[in-house]
Formats: sequence, structure tokens, C-alpha cells
Amino acid sequence: MKQKINLICLMMMAIIIPMDQSFAGCSSFFNPITEIEWSGIFPIKIAGVAVGKSGLKEPSDPSKFPVCICPNPIPRIGIPLSFWDPSRLIETVKTPYCFPTVGVSTGNAKGRLGGTHGGGGNEKDASTFAQAHYFIFPVFAMLGVDWLCLESSDFDIGYITEVDPLWNDDELSAMINPEAILFGNIIAQTACIADAVSANAGLPIDSLFWCFGSHGSAYPMTGHVGDNNYVQANMAVAERLVSKLSRQSLIWDGATDLCTKVLMPIVKKSHWRFQIAKPVKGSQVVPFGRTSLIWGTAKNPTTGMGDNFLFVGFRKRACCAM
Repeated sequence: MKQKINLICLMMMAIIIPMDQSFAGCSSFFNPITEIEWSGIFPIKIAGVAVGKSGLKEPSDPSKFPVCICPNPIPRIGIPLSFWDPSRLIETVKTPYCFPTVGVSTGNAKGRLGGTHGGGGNEKDASTFAQAHYFIFPVFAMLGVDWLCLESSDFDIGYITEVDPLWNDDELSAMINPEAILFGNIIAQTACIADAVSANAGLPIDSLFWCFGSHGSAYPMTGHVGDNNYVQANMAVAERLVSKLSRQSLIWDGATDLCTKVLMPIVKKSHWRFQIAKPVKGSQVVPFGRTSLIWGTAKNPTTGMGDNFLFVGFRKRACCAM
């Protein structure tokens, strides 16, 4: 009930708040029925048997056995179940306080919090900055689907970076991730070549947590990305936000242990996939670090869209269904 009330309130905001041309990319409400690539939930594994295919390489799955046992609080025997849950939305916006999910903008298109995109063809100066928003979006529950293993959260805004001073300042962000200094060298960054190859061929390499494949480095965990490919840079910003929230213990992993969620301060990249939904819906669900040459063509029209993006986050979910 709570998520329905929240959704109704946000829809009313979209109607009441006036929109101008500066907020063109914020003016359309997200439709989960048509804008989620539903094939991304596959494969669904039940008792070790896969139903459906995704065309993507799968990470290690604890639901590969026919039965499972959870010892706490009372020993229980169940059937292992896993799938990909499109329960998170990540917005990356050039316009501060622009919310493409709900078709609302409550801020000013100009000002110090605004996104940037510059550098032209000079690779040395290439850079992109965007604000980001993290939505908890239990779409199956909102659609009335009563599956086992679904989380019981409500529709909500989980995080917005406009109010986070660490997001705008690369040096200040070291307060929460001082380990970044260890990876600012040519040896560590050269290792990211292997992650890029692996992400484009199948899955990212979880042990190379400081790498985002073809999207560059995971550090600093801010909205500044050294990439002049605007579509790819915005997906990198979405990945940065997921990594940052994991680092702050705000995101837990739901596919490592069948019996409980696991605190994962270092994001497990192979347990996440992304699909671009706005400004143009993509038909592919892709892993961390996959180059936009594969999935990003014509995904940011030059007219009327405002350079504001929305990505659907598919999270690997596994549980022992009783």
C-alpha cells in the first residue's frame, strides 16, 4: 500500500509542477511495462534447472543444487531459486534535481550542481560530470506479482547526489574510500584491460574491483568520469553510484547466500546488469563495464531530451524457497 501511495503522490507532482524547455528530458513518466526489457530476468533457476535464456554468461549461482538447507533460526529445507530482479532504477542527469523516473524536475537547469560534458576530441581533456539518483523500485510487488524471494521494500528514492558534497569533489570523496590511492598508478590501471576484455566477452572480473571494464576506473567514487562518450560515461556514473552505496554499506548482496543477504562493501560486479531506459529504451541488458559500441548506438538524441538518462538495475537474486 505504501509504495502505491508514494507512486500516486509522485504522479501528482508530475502533473502539478510546470515544466519548461530546460527540463525536456525530465517530462515523461517511466512506464515499467514498456520500458523494462523483461527478457533480462532470465534465466530463472528452480532446483538447479534453468528456465529461459539471457544470451549472457552467468555468474556462479548458489541455486545450482536441487535442495537447500538454511540453519538459522530454525533448520529448514527448501528449493533453491534464482533470477534477475529489475528492482533498482538509477538516474544520471545533467539537470540537477531532474527525475526522469517520475517526470519531474524541482531544480534549476543552471548552476554549480549542473552536469558537464566537454573535452571535444582531446582525450586528455575528455570528461563528463552528472548527478545521480538511486530508486528502490520493487516492480514485481507493484505489479501485484507474489513471487518467492522478492524483497518486501517499498517504492522510494534511496539516494540523491545533489545533497552529497562528496559526489562533487574527487579529493573529499577519499574520506570514504582512502584505498583509491592504491590504484592511481599505471600497474593497477593496466590490469583493467583484462577486465574490459572479460566484460565485453562475458562477465566482469569481480577481483578487479577498482576497474569498470571499458568504462575506466571505479575511482574516484564521484560523478566525474574521464570519458567523452556521453552515453557510456553516464552508465559509468550509474556504476559509480552503485559502487559508492555498496562502499557505504547501503546496498547488500542478495545472491551470494541462499539464506540471507550479505553485506558487500566492495560491489560484486557480476551480480549487476544494466539496461538503458531513457532517453531511448535499449533492448540489451549488459554487465558492468561493457562498451557502449555494443549497446549505446543512438541512445541520446540531440533534440529535446536534455541529456538525462535512466538505467534499470537488474540485481541477481537467489534464495532458498521454503
